[in-house]
Amino acid sequence: MAKFSDIIGQEQLKEHLQNAIKMKKVSHAYIINGERNSGKEFISRIFAMTLQCEKQDIEPCGVCHSCKQALSKNQPDIIRVMHEKPNTIGVEDIRTQINSDVAIKPYSSPRKIYIINEGEKMTVQAQNALLKTLEEPPEYAVILILTTNADLLLPTIRSRCVLLNMKPVRDELVKKYLMEELQIPDYKANICTAFARGNVGRAKQLAVSEEFDQVKEEAVMLLKYIKEMELSEIVAAIKKITEHQFDVTDYLDILSIWYRDVLMFKATNDANYLIFREEIPYIRKVADKTSYEGIETILEALEKAKSRLNANVNFDLTMELLLLTIQENM
Repeated sequence: MAKFSDIIGQEQLKEHLQNAIKMKKVSHAYIINGERNSGKEFISRIFAMTLQCEKQDIEPCGVCHSCKQALSKNQPDIIRVMHEKPNTIGVEDIRTQINSDVAIKPYSSPRKIYIINEGEKMTVQAQNALLKTLEEPPEYAVILILTTNADLLLPTIRSRCVLLNMKPVRDELVKKYLMEELQIPDYKANICTAFARGNVGRAKQLAVSEEFDQVKEEAVMLLKYIKEMELSEIVAAIKKITEHQFDVTDYLDILSIWYRDVLMFKATNDANYLIFREEIPYIRKVADKTSYEGIETILEALEKAKSRLNANVNFDLTMELLLLTIQENM
């Protein structure tokens, strides 16, 4: 059973939605904007369930007929807009699933709620079709557009919706969730939390991913011995990265977190704040041998490598350059 109180962080957003329900001032359209896995779908599900709940309170009761239907994803007046093409929500998807349907009164509930996930995938024609409904929505219609980038929506769409932005969740809340709800051990929860940057869904994904553990081990192994490695060995290590179904910018984040630990330890000589706490002998060794300028140069090179890869610069070349910069500055 999911309730507003189960949402981790996002206090402003929760307050806004619950107040709208309480004051009976629910808007006919919302944009919930936030990165992938940040919990937009979870929030929209709870909001929709609460709006349709027969108890009409600011939390869903979970036991009425409507709540039970919503929990099993069979509530006829909560409509998820589907799209056949993986990267596009086309004009026909909007016309058939929203425009043609919205004139029909709710089947069994006070409202008809439409959830458009990945709203940024709507074509301009699809958005223009949606605009017709947003301009003159029936009293009972509520449209929830979930998006990773609200700027990709037409200004005319944005101006007719209430925009709610997801905020990064505080690290201690993410870590607490991983340790208490998923029984993730302390040191692993630390790494997943640092990596997720306030995104609870992402932290959860990493915590249960065996591949993440493997990639992390390989990255740490590379960092421990990079100073002694020949160029051919470095190239072989790079090739190994590409064998994983793992985003290479995530791999670079592992390296960044390691060097931030080195910098932190060099400045404080305190292992308590480190993410890779279990690697303290190696971190101490690198911190002793590397200057502050050297560590800063490495961290800058990591960011530069990320930008280059995002701009589709050659992968092997970018990574070779990066690893040679790391070697030179240690």
